[in-house]
Amino acid sequence: MPMHPAAPEDLTGLIAAYAHTAQAVIDLAFPCSDEDFDKPTECPGWTVKDQLSHVVSLESALAGRPDPQVEVPDYPHVHNDIGRTMEAGVELRRSRPGKEIVAELQHVMARRLGQLRDTDLTETTLVDSPLGEVEFGKLLRMRIRDLWCHEQDIRAALGRPGDLDSAAAALFCEFALDQLPKVVVKRAEVEPGKVVMLELTGPVVARTGVRVAQEADGSISGHVMFSRGTDETGPIPVIGKTTSIQMSTEAFTRRAAGRRSTEELHYSVHGDEAVAKRVLDELTLTP
Repeated sequence: MPMHPAAPEDLTGLIAAYAHTAQAVIDLAFPCSDEDFDKPTECPGWTVKDQLSHVVSLESALAGRPDPQVEVPDYPHVHNDIGRTMEAGVELRRSRPGKEIVAELQHVMARRLGQLRDTDLTETTLVDSPLGEVEFGKLLRMRIRDLWCHEQDIRAALGRPGDLDSAAAALFCEFALDQLPKVVVKRAEVEPGKVVMLELTGPVVARTGVRVAQEADGSISGHVMFSRGTDETGPIPVIGKTTSIQMSTEAFTRRAAGRRSTEELHYSVHGDEAVAKRVLDELTLTP
């Protein structure tokens, strides 16, 4: 079953998705009051203003203007070196008023968009990033997914849902759905012979599935079903062995981002509810 709307596949579409999401974040931030900036988000330890500071920090670094070094306290929500690195840009701006962060965000995003639109890079050109050297297309996809995820964090905190049918939303869903075989086989350890189906009911609509099989060498693998319109080519699943999970785009993406627990989600299951819970419990991914 093809995803609708489809995720962008070329640089033109990716840059347009980035621009749309960047503007959405600015539009959300611009009318915020001091009270709004201080509202906690579903990203542990971060307020709305902290979310904006994080975006500004990363995009500034990618624009060639990295933040100065700052010491990060041992906050309870910082668990590793990557978390400490991400926290640095937030800590640097913690004492500054929210309106000042918004002004910086507007400036940084204008600079970044100018760079992206004027670039002669290809998708496979290697570029520097906070995570090391990476292909330009891969980096852009990562930034779109991350930016959209933080947009949704801000929306949830402010009570302003939206942008769930955008190209960036589709890109996030595509990435997360592509991880389903690993989630089902490696993390949830679903038994061979079983099938797990996952259907997004909208605004991004999609369906995929994984048939778990034991190979001739004894290894366990997950065979993708209904991947972007391609039907299952293996044996038809045995009745009683299939677990089908249905959920909205919002529920799926909030769980995949690790923002909500399985218990906080609204979803329906046809089949083995224990299998469904195991899969959803293991669904948290890095955007």
